[in-house]
Amino acid sequence: MSLTIRQETPVDYAAVEALIREAFTGAPHASGKEWLLVQRLRGRPDFIGELSLVAEQDRACAGHVLFTPIAIVAANGGEHTSIALAPVSVLPRFQRCGIGSQLIRAGHEAAKRLGFTSSIVLGDPAYYSRCGYGKASQWQIRAPFDVPDDAFMALELSPGALSSVSGTVRYPPEFDGV
Repeated sequence: MSLTIRQETPVDYAAVEALIREAFTGAPHASGKEWLLVQRLRGRPDFIGELSLVAEQDRACAGHVLFTPIAIVAANGGEHTSIALAPVSVLPRFQRCGIGSQLIRAGHEAAKRLGFTSSIVLGDPAYYSRCGYGKASQWQIRAPFDVPDDAFMALELSPGALSSVSGTVRYPPEFDGV
């Protein structure tokens, strides 16, 4: 079995949206609208195609990850640009094979090449810690809504990138209601 990770193209959109629906069906804390979030984020003027990746396993679309620019807004109004990982999706029959982790790591590498120095994620700490994420609160970075401290995480893509950053994450409005 051969795994290929590449940039998503418009030809992939329908397959990726179907993949996301299937991947999140019955998942704990899933809204059922994760596919809609991806669709909306693709339409943003700051959408970065290089940060929307698909994994192909034996020529089938097996997984997808998307990273979107966000801001961490300090109390004094200053902003630090970061990226949000949301969502990462793997078809159920390919889960627990490392595809999600490989997609995330490939996304981190692409983000670094584009000059991003940090990433934020809201999710399962046991899973995302394997990809290097830790509590965002260790950098005094907060979510804009109530979430468990250990589930709101950050990662420095460049060492020390968050050492002088603190504040509240501002997500694009496309995240509202999803």
